[in-house]
Parts: sequence; C-alpha cells; structure tokens
Amino acid sequence: MFNTTAWNRLRYTAYAPFYDVVAARAFRRPRRIALGQVDWEPGMRVLLVGAGTGLDLPFLPQDIELHATDLAPAMVKRTAKRAETLRRDVECRVMDAEALNYPDEHFDAVIMHLIIAVMPNPQRGLAEAHRVLKPGGQLCVMDKFQPDEQPAGAGRRLLNHLTSALATDITRQAQPLLSEAGFQIRHDEPVLMNGLFRAVLAVKPAPSSR
Repeated sequence: MFNTTAWNRLRYTAYAPFYDVVAARAFRRPRRIALGQVDWEPGMRVLLVGAGTGLDLPFLPQDIELHATDLAPAMVKRTAKRAETLRRDVECRVMDAEALNYPDEHFDAVIMHLIIAVMPNPQRGLAEAHRVLKPGGQLCVMDKFQPDEQPAGAGRRLLNHLTSALATDITRQAQPLLSEAGFQIRHDEPVLMNGLFRAVLAVKPAPSSR
C-alpha cells in the first residue's frame, strides 16, 4: 500500500537531512566489502543506482567514469555536494531506478546498495540494471535479504507491511530476484547482522559465441 514510487520520493526527501547519521558508520564496512568484490579497471563507466547521499563515493576508484542517480532530489543534491567535497567528477541525476534514462549496454558496472529492498518493483529495477549493463558487466549489490532457502513466514510477512512503509522490505530473496533478471551470481557474502545484510556480485552473461 505505502511502497510506491511517490511515497519513496516523499519519505527519502524527509530522511535526507539525517540519513548520514543513521547509515554512514553502520554501513561503512559492508560498502567496502561489496565494492571490493568488483573487478575494477581504469576507465570503467559505472552507475550508482539509488546513490542516496553518496556514501559509496569514498570507496570507489578515482580512474572511473561515474554516474549517480536517486529518486529524491534532496538525496541527489547531497551526493553532488559530497562529490564536490571529495573532488570527484560525478554526473548526478534525479531518476527512478525502475525507469533508467540510459541507453542499452551503456555501463561496465552498476552498483545497487540498499535499494533492492526499497524499490516497489525490484524485478523491474533489476531488469533495468540488466538492460543498461554491457554483456559481461558487473552488478554490485549490498542489501538485506531473507535467506534464499527460507521464504518468509506469516509473521515476517505481516511485519513487512510496517517495515516496507517506514524503511524497507524484509521478505525479498537475492538469488531468485537476480536469477529472474538474467544475472549469474559470482560472490555472495554476509556482511552485517548475522547475514541479514549480504554483499552480492553478479554478472550479465555475455552472449554465447555459438
């Protein structure tokens, strides 16, 4: 009911002024681990989807072409300000993760940290990430997930009505979502709260040469 694009834009606009207080320190190590899984190369074109206030920027290589998007203009302004402070050249744009305004096969890597559990339609958001990635491109995910082998029970689904309205969905599973979108998982590592948060690196398979 509440997990809509309009509601997410409204609430993250409200959260923007104090987002760093909540998220900066708590997710510093998980961000490092997730980004450390990526096979970085100079000149890569990289997209940060749901960049928030730009907390990933300090952990990204300097020699890449970097683009950052977020649904909330207030978040995008903070990402741009952080990029300026860090002297990073980042193209920052307001954009819906479920409708990316980029060409097909445009990026070498897409980073989606703490957004898959927030999007109203994660299947659509992951399909967009798959579309804008080049064949062989990497998807770097860090988020909270229900265990792949254990679907959410009735109590968790009931609680999810509240958590998804205020913050995040707590019933989503990484492997089914990524596989359905056409990704192959390369790494999957628990990073926080006994595995509730995981860092996952997936790739968009290159076409067969046959």
